[in-house]
Amino acid sequence: MLKGFKNFLMRDDVITVAIGLVVALAFSNLVEAFTKSVINPLVSATQPDTGGLGLGYQLGEAGNEATFVDIGAFISAIIYFIVFMATIYFFIVLPYKHIQKRRGKTVFGDPAPTKTCAECCSEIAPEASKCKFCASSQPAA
Repeated sequence: MLKGFKNFLMRDDVITVAIGLVVALAFSNLVEAFTKSVINPLVSATQPDTGGLGLGYQLGEAGNEATFVDIGAFISAIIYFIVFMATIYFFIVLPYKHIQKRRGKTVFGDPAPTKTCAECCSEIAPEASKCKFCASSQPAA
């Protein structure tokens, strides 16, 4: 039982995914610091009359953080997501695809081609004329 678990852990793809996850988590902290220290002040500067709360709208009494709709934080989260995902793609996914291609494996390839069932408009295999449901529900002749 332990030998099987060891073999599972020692597979190339499991180790690659684990290393990628650790790198992604470490990089996440770097991107978060960038958005909090650089992006947030820039976004907040676009609406200076909010009393230091940032870009957004005050719904209640002035200066109350609980009733402040913080649009700047949302914009920063979007920027954080885009930077983080682009970095993961360019520094982890593309090199991984290249390494696996050199080994003769295809990863993250294009999906298999499909076509649409004429009766119910669901996705079907290219060689089929109808989906399984429509083919099985044919009236008996």
